[in-house]
Formats: sequence, C-alpha cells, structure tokens
Amino acid sequence: MPRTTAATVPLIDAEPGHPPESSRLLSHPVLLLAGIVVASLNMRGALASMAPLVGDVSAHYGLSSTVSSLVTSVPVLFLGLGSMVAPRLSQRFGTEQVLFTALVALAAGIVVRSLSSILALFAGSILLGTAIALLNVLMPGLIKRDFPHRAASMTSLYTCAMVIGASTAAGVSVPLEKSFGGSWQAALAFWALPAAVAAAVWFPQVVLSRRTRSATGAHGTSAASAPVPGSGIWRAPLAWQVTCFMGLQSLLVYVVIAWMPTILTDHGMSKATAGIVFAVSNLIQVAGAFVFPLLAGRMRNQGPLVAVAVGLTAAGYVGLLVNPVGGAWAWAALLGVGQGGSVGLALTMIVLRSRNAYTAARLSGTAQGVGYLLAAAGPLAAGALYQSSGGWTAPIVLMLLLCGAQLAAGLGAGRDRKV
Repeated sequence: MPRTTAATVPLIDAEPGHPPESSRLLSHPVLLLAGIVVASLNMRGALASMAPLVGDVSAHYGLSSTVSSLVTSVPVLFLGLGSMVAPRLSQRFGTEQVLFTALVALAAGIVVRSLSSILALFAGSILLGTAIALLNVLMPGLIKRDFPHRAASMTSLYTCAMVIGASTAAGVSVPLEKSFGGSWQAALAFWALPAAVAAAVWFPQVVLSRRTRSATGAHGTSAASAPVPGSGIWRAPLAWQVTCFMGLQSLLVYVVIAWMPTILTDHGMSKATAGIVFAVSNLIQVAGAFVFPLLAGRMRNQGPLVAVAVGLTAAGYVGLLVNPVGGAWAWAALLGVGQGGSVGLALTMIVLRSRNAYTAARLSGTAQGVGYLLAAAGPLAAGALYQSSGGWTAPIVLMLLLCGAQLAAGLGAGRDRKV
C-alpha cells in the first residue's frame, strides 16, 4: 500500500444534492487535537479580559453606564453577524484556512482595541468579535467531521479549554495592569500573544489541508464546510429551540462577563477582589463544561441536565440580588457550574440534534448567529436598566425572567430528535 501524508476516516453522510468529501484527519490526531485546544483557549479570553478593566476604560474615555456596556455588547453583536458568514467562508476557502485567519484577526483585533483611541476601542472589538464568531461556528462542524464517534467528549474538551482561557484572562487582567504600571492598554494588548501562538500551532493544518486537496484533487463542499443555513433550518422548530437556548444562555453569560465585577464593586468590594471572584466563577465553569456534555452524550433526553444547569444559574443570580458581597464566593460557584453546564449543553446539542456534519455546520451557523445577536442585547439592556433605575435589582430580575425562557427552550431542545 502506498504511503500517504494524511490518515483518513470513513465518509460522513452529506446532505442530498451536495457532493460528499471524505472526513479525513489531515494530520496526526495529536497535532489536530493541540490545534483545537489552543484555538479554544482563545475563544473567550479577549472578552473576559475586558470585564475587570471596564471601569478603568470607562473612566479613561468618560463613558456612561449604557455606553460602557457597548464595550461588551459590540463584540458579542459581531459574534452573531460573523456567525452568519462563517459557513460561506468555510465553503469558499476551507475550514482550516478560515480558522487560521480568524486566529490572526483575533490577535490583530486585540492589539487595535488596546490603542488609546475610542475609535480603535470599538474597531478592535468588532474585529475580535468577528474572529471569535468564525471559531465558534466552525469548531462543532470540524469536530463532527474529524471525531464523529467522540463528538460529546471532544465538545467537552474544547468547551473546557474555552472556559479555562476565559477564567485565566479574567483572573490576571488586574495583576497585569498593575505590573504594567497601571496601563489597562498594555494589560489588554497582552492577550494578543496567546492568540498569535494559537495561530502558529494551527498553521500546519492549513499546509496539510492544501497539500491533501492538491494531491487528491478534492473540490466542492466538505461536511464541515457546509453552505449557509438554508430555509429548512429556519423552518424547523427544533432548530429554533436550540437557537433560543444558545442565545439565552449566551446572554446570561455575557451579562455576568460585562457586569459581575461592577456589581460587586458597587456594593463595596475592592476591584482586585471582585476580579478574583469573577475569575473563580469562570474557572468553576470548567466543571460544568466538562461534566454536562459527557452526561448529555449518554442520555437520550437532556432535559434533566438543562433543568439543573438553569436552576444553578438562577440561584446564582438570586444570590447577587439578595447578598452580593457576603455570599459572593457561593454565587460565583453556582453561576460557574450553571453557566459552564449551559454552554456545554448548548454546543453539545448542536451536535446531538444533527444527523451529520453538514447539518451540524448549518445548525451551528443558525444557532450561534441568531443566538449571539440576541445575546448582544443583554449587557446593553442591563446597563441601561442600571442607569435608569439607579441599582442592580431591575437588571437581575430581568435575568431571572430570562432564565425561565431558557429553561423552556432547553427542555424542547433536549428531546431526542434530529433537525
């Protein structure tokens, strides 16, 4: 048998009417796994690093609470808009190439955001939000393609890496600011380094992908590079339930990312301690992000897991309402496990509710595109309610109502059906 440069695995079913392509491991599985992990470590870090420093950024530019919320809402908005174009870009240029470009764009966006200009602040936020959107959407399809029989465990792994990256960024941003002589710009710019490292680790996938396509003469649409979501997805009630669950859990997460440190400091906690509490909450998400997808892969109906995850999240929000500082560590733990479990379930259900990698890519584009557009409204609405009411009661009550909507969507999405 002739030697080849890439291992192959059996074909994954393609959508009728579209040419199938082999779902192949383009490199050694360890190299591919390393690329997935380092890319995932950067999928939230750029956003989480801003949360402990948003007060300093707002003070520097003289921003109101409502405008300050845009610092978090703008990149989340472009998480949604970028998600809409990700499948088309993947189809045109290949999944590996788009993921590499996204990591380079992420590093560039982080640097631009840190420049001393309010225009650069929002331009960089737009660029990094779009880059993260490409990573978010294409990763489930890549996993469904290259690890079809280990989808739940691989989703657990990359979700954990994503959460670890976020918690690390949240926990060390304030110490970084101090080490750089009080420069929040330098503290934010630092996170371009791990993004650049991730791009370097991912680059061999681009080279091997091009080499394999050239050697085999492969053309057309691969399962992980499916066309843009079509009318069938938009008409499927199950797809909308997955989308609503994704969007609402993301909204609740980004409200915590945007405002949890501010809620704690407004009630008398020091900025450094609030940053640590926030980082711990992110770190604890690893437990939920790891355990819930593994359990979900062993259950036909994920409804009970949805109820547990949403219940823990709601309990954490209630704690922030009644005794934010006194029970801060407990609320951080509840929010951590609940929100980590929710994001893990949302990403896992994209895979479990799909018949093949083609559908997974389409459903991922829809769920994350529409979902993040919904999520972008969360930090902005919370900031506006805080400014108009003069306190955090109204925003937190709204979040609790949205927990109820998330539960309803998740119970529907958790049923054993396929899009």
